[in-house]
Amino acid sequence: MNVTITIDGRALCVEEGMNVLEAALQNGIYIPHLCHHPDLPELGSCRLCLVEVEGQEGVQPSCKLKAAEGMVIRTKSERINKLRNLSMELLLAAHPEDCSTCPKYGKCELQTLIQYMGVSATRMTSRIKGLKMDERNPLIVHDMNRCVLCGRCVRACKDLRQVGVLQYNKKELETYVGTLHDKLLKDADCRFCGACVEVCPTGTIRDALNWNPIEKRDTLIPCSAECPAHADVPRYVRLVKEGRYDEATAVIHERIPFPECLGRVCAHTCEGKCRRGEVNEPVSIRNIKRYAAEHTNNELWKKNQKRLSATGRKVCVVGGGPAGMTAAFYLAKQGHSVTVKEAYPTLGGQMAYGIPSYRLPREVIAKEAAYLDEVGVKVECNTRVTKPAELLKEYDAVLMAVGTHEGNRLKMPGNELPGVLLCSDFLRRAAMGQDTGMGKRVVIMGGGNVAFDCARTAVRLGAEEVSLAFRKKRVQLTADLEEIEQAEQEGVHILEARTFDRILGTEHAEGVEFSIVKRNYKDESGRTVTEKVEGSAHVVEADTVIFAAGQHTDLPAEAGLERGKANSIAVKEGSLQTSVPGVFACGDAIYGTKTVIKAVASGRCAAEEIDRWLGGSGDISETLVTTEAPSQAIGRIEGFGYRQRAEERFLDPAERRQDFRPISGGICDSAICGEAERCLQCDLRFGITGHRLWSDYSADKEAAK
Repeated sequence: MNVTITIDGRALCVEEGMNVLEAALQNGIYIPHLCHHPDLPELGSCRLCLVEVEGQEGVQPSCKLKAAEGMVIRTKSERINKLRNLSMELLLAAHPEDCSTCPKYGKCELQTLIQYMGVSATRMTSRIKGLKMDERNPLIVHDMNRCVLCGRCVRACKDLRQVGVLQYNKKELETYVGTLHDKLLKDADCRFCGACVEVCPTGTIRDALNWNPIEKRDTLIPCSAECPAHADVPRYVRLVKEGRYDEATAVIHERIPFPECLGRVCAHTCEGKCRRGEVNEPVSIRNIKRYAAEHTNNELWKKNQKRLSATGRKVCVVGGGPAGMTAAFYLAKQGHSVTVKEAYPTLGGQMAYGIPSYRLPREVIAKEAAYLDEVGVKVECNTRVTKPAELLKEYDAVLMAVGTHEGNRLKMPGNELPGVLLCSDFLRRAAMGQDTGMGKRVVIMGGGNVAFDCARTAVRLGAEEVSLAFRKKRVQLTADLEEIEQAEQEGVHILEARTFDRILGTEHAEGVEFSIVKRNYKDESGRTVTEKVEGSAHVVEADTVIFAAGQHTDLPAEAGLERGKANSIAVKEGSLQTSVPGVFACGDAIYGTKTVIKAVASGRCAAEEIDRWLGGSGDISETLVTTEAPSQAIGRIEGFGYRQRAEERFLDPAERRQDFRPISGGICDSAICGEAERCLQCDLRFGITGHRLWSDYSADKEAAK
């Protein structure tokens, strides 16, 4: 039921029982306040929102005053101003004077309120609280010397989140906010959700990491920001926690078309930045994604996916790897007629011919590659394209997503001997069941994931001894830690900090001569110089040497496209257009060998740009499931900060060595909910109503002029 009230001469129609402060604010009338927050129960402690009500004695805090029919309210008078100023002066008497030393300088509600009221604490005897700043906790800093006891943090923790770890404590004559017995937040079962930080009007409870307001979301939800495809990680993790796998998979599909593949081989940079990792261990995001994708019937996202009307425009995608498949998938859904020309027998690119099947089973690739057929993409395998410009006679646009399928041959004596192989050739032949040319004693040169793929493939193909050497220290390797550890478990010898001096042999490779690296440095010209340990030269015997030090495109010179570094396809700055109008490029072919998820992101960008080129909007976004806003109440969980990351299940190393069976079983059914529950739900913080300053209210902007 609505009632009519009058505030400063303005008649307002508001909901009966609404507090007068919020009624005023929602109608553009600013009343100074500090302890009030629209998402929290009222406290009325700051005494800044005082108003006078016609027919009632004295002044009242407007946050506690309920709107009633015919109420006439004044927000400004000599008495009100005097009492407000006194309240502010009392607050400031115990608050540090130098705002410029506060990390929240320029973003502080108290600071802007002081400016609005024009008040200082010069009349009051100032005091120093003498409370020690607490930086012991991960993610959150407590600086109680700046606290004005507005109580927002306590109410946010207790009433909004229903966690209740913050309370009022006393130290001699000072009251401050802390945990019971001043425990560490982790020991008090804090959920580290950040609600207390979000509602704090000063720099008292703040993020340990400073953020720029423009970059706040990326800083505080780093899992989504770090994902090249910007998947909504907190959203699908929450849905998995609730057992809603169909919806979780639909959320993943909004940004990633191949979640089962990515659930096994994603580089999971999201986990490297996961804020839970600062509490103890990051959430196992990749395995959660995999579990959701493996436990859905895929009907929901398919039913809701975008399918625009036919445009009559034709696109040829050259290359059926993750970048090309992604671009083709989205372009087809934009209504274009899309054909993929793939040089090899099946789709998948490096997923099928570079990543071994023990990491990514071929049936998983085939299952998700079939999504292209379902949206009308025509696929022509065993079709190599060498002159893309000629395709423009038949197609309106061409996308080169040819990947990097040619290995680099290191310049060193003996590099052309029989028995010296390239990583790409070796892995491709192994994937296709062909003779790899491998012997019994294998040395791999390189320190990335591809090098470890080669080493572990050699083990499975029956090599008696496998060594992997690289120039850097082990801690500097670009390969995933799990790859390194699993390779060692399977018997691969790791040789760190080795120079590649020469390959020995006359008719065939017989070994490699290495020296130990003392240090690497750049000389005055910027060239990297390797300093060897004197007298450290040694030989590792081998009949097979595999170069795994980078790859490049195998596109011939007659392709007619301008090239960049390492035979990459050059594209225009800020665009994916090549030197030939109508021909675009994406994925590894333009930036070198990277990750599957980066290729997916590049394929999405290509689809957007080509769609615009063909006259479309370039908007390939989709909402594949509508879910209700999550509850802000997350509740207390005993021992939350100490919950350990669920372990991924792997076959025993002795079993793994025998064949190419998938080695990972992911997270088991009984552990998946608990692992998803470890998420800090950083995104919930953005569901809290943001700070509203006096300058946001038009009436008071005019009054301040």
